[in-house]
Amino acid sequence: MGLDIRWPIGLMFSIVGLLLTGYGISSGSGIYKCSLGININLIWGIVLLVFGAAMLALAKIASGKTPEDKK
Repeated sequence: MGLDIRWPIGLMFSIVGLLLTGYGISSGSGIYKCSLGININLIWGIVLLVFGAAMLALAKIASGKTPEDKK
């Protein structure tokens, strides 16, 4: 049929999630004083990474099906 939209969405969210998680891990705790000490970069990085991985997993599952299975 063509390109499944879940592949680029999953890749985009996974890459952004990895970058944000890496920044959240490597940043100091001093910049989170105005957010009540909550490392929001790490939390949202993990959320984006999980969503991206779910999209990639769904795309992988869908690509394994034959056209007869999709009916």
